[in-house]
Amino acid sequence: MKKILLSILPLIGLTACGAKAEESQNEDQNQTNETTATAMTATPATDDAKVLIHTSEGDIEVLLYGDTPKHQANFLKLASEGYYNGTLFHRVINEFMIQAGDPDSKNAPAGKQLGQGGPGYQIDAEFVYPKHFHKRGALAAARTSDQINPERKSSGSQFYIVTGQTYSPEQLDQMEQQMKMGQMQGVFYKIAGQRQAEIQKMQQEGDREGLQKLQEEIVAIAEKEVGDVKLTPEQREAYTTVGGTPHLDNQYTVFGEVLKGMDVVAKIEKTKTGAGDRPVNDVKILSMEVVK
Repeated sequence: MKKILLSILPLIGLTACGAKAEESQNEDQNQTNETTATAMTATPATDDAKVLIHTSEGDIEVLLYGDTPKHQANFLKLASEGYYNGTLFHRVINEFMIQAGDPDSKNAPAGKQLGQGGPGYQIDAEFVYPKHFHKRGALAAARTSDQINPERKSSGSQFYIVTGQTYSPEQLDQMEQQMKMGQMQGVFYKIAGQRQAEIQKMQQEGDREGLQKLQEEIVAIAEKEVGDVKLTPEQREAYTTVGGTPHLDNQYTVFGEVLKGMDVVAKIEKTKTGAGDRPVNDVKILSMEVVK
């Protein structure tokens, strides 16, 4: 764990934008490149809501959790305004997830790189964990990486639906260690960001001893703050039966789940893809409607 964190610290302040995490096939590909840090403000909701997503492959009905009010209000607003109409499921990975919500995907020509568009704002993270986790069918918000987004704010529009895979109990034991590593890394980036001026000064002065001590200090703080990471019985039951993506838990905001239409999600998941995991044949969101 320390080796991973220590190898990151010298980059702070030098690669403030665009740094890639090691698990690019898992986490960074699940993100949008929005750079603005303006949080979406919304009136808190108390009741769950439902939205019907009409796609070119069939309908998907999703439940939006009332205890993630900012994400719920934002999704309802965009859905009601027709923001998603004509957008694509621009990134699809078998046994992982299907991602949509990039406004730049509307009428996008073949080969166009997608995944960086959005409404120009981000939404404050709303982790209701472990109550809401990345089980199969979970609806979650994409985001940029911890290096440039230590507060883990969500994209203003891009979302993904989890498909994932099933895991054995032994695999989940290993996952718990990976999840601890990910959480420690998030804390590490946050603290390092707060002390960026101090780090830059040490780098400029060539103070390797000071950097080493600071690295050890931040690692110790992160380890103490995170503590042991254990999956709940509910998580273990879901991940060993229906499946999901446990390594994303407590990293991205889960704000809903699929109620109907997982057969449609599965169909989209299996579609043939090309560069950037974009489906060769466009899979469109035709429209969305709020279900009363």
